[in-house]
Amino acid sequence: MARLSILEYPDPRLRIKASPVTEFTPDLARLADDMVETMHATRAIGLAATQVNVHQRIVTVNVSGGSDAPELFINPEVVWSRNPGLVEESCLSLPGIVASVVRATRLQVRAVDRSLRPYVCDLDGVPAVCMLHEIDHLDGKLFVDRLPFFKRLSLRGKFRELRAVSR
Repeated sequence: MARLSILEYPDPRLRIKASPVTEFTPDLARLADDMVETMHATRAIGLAATQVNVHQRIVTVNVSGGSDAPELFINPEVVWSRNPGLVEESCLSLPGIVASVVRATRLQVRAVDRSLRPYVCDLDGVPAVCMLHEIDHLDGKLFVDRLPFFKRLSLRGKFRELRAVSR
């Protein structure tokens, strides 16, 4: 396994919409394993393939705090969502940016496993918020896109710092 490089804002590749996985190849299996390793190495609770410059609909999530329970979601889609709340988020692709956004805190997700067998699971609290955050990445969105205009304006200095570092 290998630790992958994370794309950081303002990299335009973060805005590419990911394509559905139609075949789970050995390369995608290796990618999934590398994403889990990268997620643990960075102490993140979720990672979308888009963030490592692979534009396939793959997400890893592990909110357990340990390395024993990562979950792989291929082609995740929200079936239903409920209980919107104000939650604090941060992102590996936006280092140093922390802000509160409104997200559902309960949802049901449909996805497929490594054998491309469909399954459905219910997520509550942090796992639900994490999943929605990662699905946004697959759709080419960042959590700051969900902030009110004036809050985004107040973060302009931080965005400039990120741009300067990425050059």
